[in-house]
Parts: sequence; C-alpha cells; structure tokens
Amino acid sequence: MTPAATAVQRPAGAKLLAVDDRGRIRHWPRHQLVRLLRPRDVVIANDAATLPASLFGRHLPTGRRIEIRLAQRKSLEADDIQHFTAIAFGEGDFRVRTEDRPPPPAFRNGDLLELGPLRATVTGVLQHPRFLSLRFDGSAREIWEGVARHGRPIQYAHVPEPLAVWNTWTPIAGPPVAFEPPSAGFALDWQTLASMSDRGIRFGTITHAAGISSTGDPELDALLPFDEPYRIPRSTALLIRNARASGARVVAIGTTVVRALEHSAMRDGHVHEGEGIATQKIVFSSRLRIVDAILSGTHEPGTSHYELLRAFASEATLRRMDEQLGAGAYRTHEFGDSVFVETSLRLAGLQRDHRNAESA
Repeated sequence: MTPAATAVQRPAGAKLLAVDDRGRIRHWPRHQLVRLLRPRDVVIANDAATLPASLFGRHLPTGRRIEIRLAQRKSLEADDIQHFTAIAFGEGDFRVRTEDRPPPPAFRNGDLLELGPLRATVTGVLQHPRFLSLRFDGSAREIWEGVARHGRPIQYAHVPEPLAVWNTWTPIAGPPVAFEPPSAGFALDWQTLASMSDRGIRFGTITHAAGISSTGDPELDALLPFDEPYRIPRSTALLIRNARASGARVVAIGTTVVRALEHSAMRDGHVHEGEGIATQKIVFSSRLRIVDAILSGTHEPGTSHYELLRAFASEATLRRMDEQLGAGAYRTHEFGDSVFVETSLRLAGLQRDHRNAESA
C-alpha cells in the first residue's frame, strides 16, 4: 500500500474495502458507504477538532532546537490546559521521517522550554526519555493563544506540503481537543449524513481527545495509545441504549469511538453519559460489548489502530484483507482509503470461550 500524499479528505476516487461478519470481502467506492449500513443502525462519530499540537522552540539548558508534540491531557475542560504530556524530537521537521529524526537533548525535571511565545517546564520524564510531562506558564487564555498562533498540525513525511489546521478538521469538528485528527471522520460529509437520515439510520457524536499515532521509536510506540479523555452526550448514550435494546447495530466511525464506548461500558455493559478516560488497549481478547462494526482508515500491521481491528476480525480474515488492500492499491494514513469491518461471528464465539476459560 502507498501512503496518501495529498491533504484531500474526500477525493473522488476514495476506496472502501468491506469485511462482513462472515469474513467476506467486497470493494466499494467510499462515497457509497451508506449502502453498507442498515435501517435503524446507529452511527457514532468523534466530533473533536484537532489542535495545532506541534510546537517548535528551544531547550533552554542546552540551547538546542527541539520540536514538542503535545500528546495527552487529563480532561477536556477548556481551562484545564496548563498540564500536558508530550513527545520530544530533535532538530528537523515533518519532512524527515520520524524514525530518522535526531534525538533531542536529555531532559531533566525543571528544564525550561521556550516554544515560540510559550514557556513550559519539564515536570517529569516518564516511561521513555522523550516522553515528558510539561507545565505551561500563563493563564488558560494565554496558553490557548500561544498554541493557536505558534502551533502547527502534527504532520508526517508522507505528506510533503505543510498542513493547515483546517486540513485536519473533519466536517463535524467541534471542540478543539484532539492532538491528531480522528481521520476516519474525513469520509463523512453532509450529503452522507442526509442519506443516512433518509434511510432511517441514526447519527450521534462523542468528543474524544484523539492522540498521536507514531513517535518514530518502537519502544515508545509500544505505549500507544495513551490514556485519552472523552465525553459522551446524553443524547448519544440514549441512542446506543435504544439500539442495544432493539437489536440494532452500533457502527463506530474510527478507533477513538470504539475506545470511548467500550470503556464507558466496562462497568455494567451500558454506555453512560458524561466524561471518562479511556485507559484500555483493545486487542484480540477484548470483549466488544457495544460496537458491531467500524469504519477506519487503512493501517499497517503492528500499529495500535491495526491491533484494535483484531477484536473485530480473525487473523485469517485480516491477512486476506491486507492482501486485498495491497492488490487494490489502497492508500494508507489519514488522507487514505477506508475499511469497514463487521464483528466476526466466529471471533465473537472465540472471545466468549476465552472469557469463560479465564473465569473458570
């Protein structure tokens, strides 16, 4: 597969590979997504807008140039913006692949960082020398203004032209809380949403602080996805409860929606309104209590996004899916093509057997 190299969210030729619950694979134009949905389906998307979370500046103790990519915070509250975790890079920018970037200087608690108009203090070096906790100086308004004026969207080398922040906002973007775009939502447009409504398909949103997708370091990538805060409106929780009660499907637009809904349901199997922090990794052995199908981008094996698909489809099906994606010249990454995967009937049975064996 080839990375999508232009920042076009809905190109005319976008492709969609669909895997049904029996592992059968079909190829569709992505603009025909609605044909894969059923009347009474409930479709849930992430309405988070993307922050310009890449900040360039200097490590004051050494004077060296650095890039800081904001990666995580503990809540979605607009005034709670002083504290972030972040990934540090050495000199360079997105034109150099993340795995080829030089390392940043060694960080210690108390180090000061000058990031354009912003000042930040390193308050902790976490599970990796490049994984930092930061405290920004100033009021919430000053920090927001500094990020808005100085920050750039997090970007990778497969897109050669600099991104504007609006390139990273989905058509339904609302609160600016994501660090990278919830890019499965790029497939949506207002015509698609109108077609859903015409077919009796219901639509709702959550807000989830989508995190970064790659750090360029395998040890650090193994920590992904980080814990991510989310908010579920009462209307969305009711939509999902009604769907579960009536036997209708819940379709997630993107991995962040799966994480949020499944985390909310961990306690009692129900999605609850309000805020939470998705702390779990979803893998083969994860029990999917809520989501019946997912629309996602195309991702390489080994990424956290791909690992999540193991909860939906068997290894054999995923291998065939990868073969078909390669043969069909599907494009990867955030501006690439899409996959639609229904929960495998066979895998659902294996997951039940696995859980029963654990409880025995």
